[in-house]
Amino acid sequence: MAKHPVPKKKTSKSKRDMRRSHHALVAPNLSECPQCHAKKLQHHICPSCGYYNGRQVLAV
Repeated sequence: MAKHPVPKKKTSKSKRDMRRSHHALVAPNLSECPQCHAKKLQHHICPSCGYYNGRQVLAV
């Protein structure tokens, strides 16, 4: 029979929750497009108008 590792002690609720303290979801940081004023991700092409950095990159 193959033996596999098993925890020696039960992980307490405090230790478990401290480990999970960095697991929270973060809302995306949206900025306004200067061309069409729609919300877009920073450093990304605007999905509404196709502009990036003041010039049209994508024909929409």
